[in-house]
Amino acid sequence: MAWYCSGSTNTELVENLFKAELIKNERVKEAMLGVDRAHYAPSRPYFDSPQSIGHGATISAPHMHGHACEYLIDHLYPGARVLDIGSGSGYLTHVLANLVIKPGQTGQDPNQGRVIGIDHIPELVDLARSNMNKSKEGQRLQQLGLVQFITGDGRLGWEAEAPYDAIHVGAAAEEMHPVLIEQLRAPGRLFIPVESEYTATETALSYLGIGHGGQWIWVVDKKADGSVQKEKVFQVRYVPLTDAPR
Repeated sequence: MAWYCSGSTNTELVENLFKAELIKNERVKEAMLGVDRAHYAPSRPYFDSPQSIGHGATISAPHMHGHACEYLIDHLYPGARVLDIGSGSGYLTHVLANLVIKPGQTGQDPNQGRVIGIDHIPELVDLARSNMNKSKEGQRLQQLGLVQFITGDGRLGWEAEAPYDAIHVGAAAEEMHPVLIEQLRAPGRLFIPVESEYTATETALSYLGIGHGGQWIWVVDKKADGSVQKEKVFQVRYVPLTDAPR
């Protein structure tokens, strides 16, 4: 169904996703309208499908970026601090910035919104910076330090800027890394795809070419009292969250 939502412009793409209810939240819609996907996707930018960006990485389909934002939206308020792990092209990092950084924010307010994008591939970190610099607002956000791209192992999070109100992971982790939950604010939320054991049914379906393998999106909530609640929400297929290529 999702590919029917593709458009000839960024506005048409996002409006089609909204009409199909693949995006339902008005704030998410406006944030995505504010980031031209053509600055981040190398070809067919307004097609609702994942695309390769080199180095074994992809930019996810727009509807998946919308889903991620909607699952995190209660923690993406103006002034929130966000970590985007596996930031890749930088597209979702920019969308997240639109949700937490107030218009006209100058970088002087200690309670300002801030987004950190982290990737283990230096070339992708450079790509994200370059992509975001294609728009004046993207340039401004980076110059003020409100959006920052860092080279590092996202499986370890980024302790220097913790705690985070929201953490998004854009590649499939082998496990639920406890350090990421530790770096959440209380309250805070983690959105993470995790490789899981195949059930007998999933194994049988995989032989028939049915299903999406063993990856599931988990939503992890750290409550105000510090307690942790985990929910397995839907199956996906992401590139793995791994070491940097040698």
